[in-house]
Amino acid sequence: RKAHDLGVLDGVTTNPSLIAKEGVAYSKRLAEICAVVKGPVSAEVISTAYEGMVKEGAEHAKIGPQIVVKLPCTADGLKACRHFSDAGVKTNMTLCFQALQAMMVAKAGAYLVSPFIGRLDDIGQDGMVLIRDIKTIYGNYGFKTMILAASIRHSTHLLHCALAGADVATVPFKVIADTLKHPLTDSGLEKFVADYKKAFGG
Repeated sequence: RKAHDLGVLDGVTTNPSLIAKEGVAYSKRLAEICAVVKGPVSAEVISTAYEGMVKEGAEHAKIGPQIVVKLPCTADGLKACRHFSDAGVKTNMTLCFQALQAMMVAKAGAYLVSPFIGRLDDIGQDGMVLIRDIKTIYGNYGFKTMILAASIRHSTHLLHCALAGADVATVPFKVIADTLKHPLTDSGLEKFVADYKKAFGG
């Protein structure tokens, strides 16, 4: 809601870990998000098997037209991606950690792929290399799948994802707030106000 009020909210992604912290039924929380957000809302399945993914994804898709079924980059997830893509349901393929996963899900018709930047950085790899590799592969073959940079931990991650050409980024609200902070902005504003008050009072 805070991001929406700032006018910068294009969509929302969810995952089972975040929902588990909420203490609210998944479907209820998704419906509440859809009431605020007009753009894509990624709703992740819990099942790790194809049949369960299809069942859960179909239920999620009933919540609102902006729901994007979120599936893992696994063999079963790939199969479910093709199922939903053929049915005209958008998918977000999550937990992507290598460029070939991104290539496969694009071939299966994924709407979004979510490479995890921060988690790669955590194990000593450069997550930005993954974003750039996916961007190159998609450009080489004309894939329409959009790159959603995920696991963004700070504003520097966001900056480099934008420079690398990621189509979308999912970020904590704190990172959004941090993009508007700079000491020269604060000091400049303080000086403008002080100079005006000195000249005109009030």
